[in-house]
This record gives sequence, C-alpha cells and structure tokens, in this order.
Amino acid sequence: MSTLTTPAPGTAAAPLRIGPHTVAPPVVLAPMAGITNAPFRTLCREFSGGKGLFVSEMITTRALVERNEKTMQLIHFDATETPRSIQLYGVDPLTVGKAVRMIAEENLADHIDLNFGCPVPKVTRKGGGSALPYKRNLLRAIVREAVTGAGDLPVTMKMRKGIDDDHLTFLDAGRIAVEEGVAAIALHGRTTAQHYGGTADWDAIARLKEHVPEIPVLGNGDIWSAEDALRMVRETGCDGVVVGRGCLGRPWLFADLVAAFEGRTDAYVRPALREVADVMVRHATLLGEWIGDEARGVIDFRKHVAWYLKGFAVGSEMRKRLAITSSLAALRAGLDELDLDQPWPAGADGPRGRTSGNNRVVLPDGWLKDPYDCAGVGEEAELDTSGG
Repeated sequence: MSTLTTPAPGTAAAPLRIGPHTVAPPVVLAPMAGITNAPFRTLCREFSGGKGLFVSEMITTRALVERNEKTMQLIHFDATETPRSIQLYGVDPLTVGKAVRMIAEENLADHIDLNFGCPVPKVTRKGGGSALPYKRNLLRAIVREAVTGAGDLPVTMKMRKGIDDDHLTFLDAGRIAVEEGVAAIALHGRTTAQHYGGTADWDAIARLKEHVPEIPVLGNGDIWSAEDALRMVRETGCDGVVVGRGCLGRPWLFADLVAAFEGRTDAYVRPALREVADVMVRHATLLGEWIGDEARGVIDFRKHVAWYLKGFAVGSEMRKRLAITSSLAALRAGLDELDLDQPWPAGADGPRGRTSGNNRVVLPDGWLKDPYDCAGVGEEAELDTSGG
C-alpha cells in the first residue's frame, strides 16, 4: 500500500496479560454487531501481522445455549485465530453460566468477554445492556456464574460509565469485577444517555484504573488514529485500548496501532483509492465465502461502502450505485470507474460510524429506585438472536 512516513510518538507499550494470554501490543478490536464477524477480523488481523486481540461480534447467551443456527455460525473462528475471543450478552445468571460452560467444555473459545455496554433502547428498556450494572447484585451474580463456569478460560467485561451522569456505575462495577475474578475490564467513556454522541470521558478511564489497580483496565472511545491510542494510554494510565468505530472501513488502522505501540517510526498506512478498492473487493469476497453465497456476501458488504470511501472524491450517484451492488463483478466494475489514483484524503482519519447522541434512556418502570433489587429483569431483556 502507499504510505506516508509519520513518526509514531511514545515508546513501546507493555504487553497486556489476560489470563494465560499475552496481547502485544495491547490493542483489542471491539465487538460490533454485524461488523466484527470472521471476515472483518481476518482483514484486521492480516494488517496487524497477527498481533492484538480480535473479539467476535456479540453472542446472545440464550441463543447459544439453544444452538441457534445463526449464532453457531457467528462463533466460528478461522484456524489462524488465536486466541479465539467471544463476547457474550446475557441477563440471567443461570443462562450465562450454561453458555460459558458450553464454551469451556466444547472448546469453542479461549477467552470470554461479557457485554454490559449496549445502549440500544430495545435492550435497556428491559433492563439489559448498559442498564444492567445499575443493579449491583444482579451484575455480581452474572459475573460470578461466568467466572465459575469458565474454569481456566479468562473472563473479561466491557461496560459504560453508567446510565447518565446522575447514575454512574463504573466504579462499583469495577470493584465487583475484581472481587469476582474478572481478568480485565474495558470502559467506554460514555454513558448510556450519550450513546455515541459527544466526547468520550477519558478521565473516567483514569479513575477506574486508580480504583482497580489489581487488574488491567482498557480504554475505549474516540480512538480514531494510532496517535489517539497512544495519547489515551499516556493520559489515563490504562493498560491497553479497545478500538471500535475508528476501524470501520479502515482495517489497516491495526497496522498503524501495532507500529505506534511498538515505538517504531515506521510509515503508517495511507492507501490510495486503488488500494482501498482492492481491500473492499477482498472484504466482500471473504463475506461471500463465509456466508456461502456471493450475492449475500456483497449485500452484507453494502454497509461498509461509505466508510471505505470516506473523504475520497466519489460522486453521490456512484456511491449509491456501489451501495446497491449484489455481485463482485458489479462492485469491481463500479470501483474501476473511479479515479483510483487519488491519494489518501486529508481528514479521513476522523470520526466514523454513529456519532449522534440519544439523551432519553428507556428503562423498566421503577428501575432507578433501588440499585440492588434485581426484580423486573426477565428473559425478554435478552435478544432473540445474536449479533444485534
């Protein structure tokens, strides 16, 4: 790929230890529904040279226990993926325990991450996702079942600051995690009310690190470049970073992250449009092979088109055309009509994906009355299928 020599500030970062696994450099791909499937993980891992940790998209515990067909496909890992990392979402301690034991006994993964950060209203209105840590006893029960059921597999958890600025939960949740044997915690520096809007609160990450020095703390939120990742570590003292929206349409960000954390002044990847187009076709091809149908793979790829083309001079009509293709030939033909010699555009490293906030948090009736009462959380709080 074309490159632009840019010095990577800082020095080499210490490896991250998650149970028996060493993650060096300490860079983790955040689970993203419908995004971090096996094909996308393959791309990110290739650009990183196999370094880092790449987590599956969210898997619903109930669907896993019931061996839902879609879920069983989502937990498939490429033979080259190591360690194999699954993120679980669940609201019932017993179901979470069954899912974790299933993973351990059937050797389905090497690491389990628990999702307590989803801000989607259809989840929080039933007491799930980022609403759940407010109920401290329920959180403890879920984490205890997971750690107990996992045996030798390390269990980590990802969470937000809290429901809103008046109902912060991250410090209590962090202490519960330590007490119940969690191997590491990742904190997204936003509340549920913020969704993906505003600015991530990196000070909260620093506070959590000070509060739970016993285990690694990873920071998440507003990492759009390798420099952002280094700055987060310097400013918060966190042990590593979790990168989500920053790599949308830009899997080569992991090459930059590896170079930066290793303290090298290597060239960062700055692909011309021709090279971006090649990655787009490869991404769509991998999706088709994974799904088992070329057309469905290209259709699934459509959501990535705008992210890959961000900043490039591509007309609106062509963007629309590329976003409705249903074959690799049509995708390649459309891309070949572009000015493929365009260099990497200035400003293309900025925010990507969802950025709007949502200040109204939908919760079950009476949810905020008692932070310890677990009543009101039932099966309906769990999604029917995974990846949502």
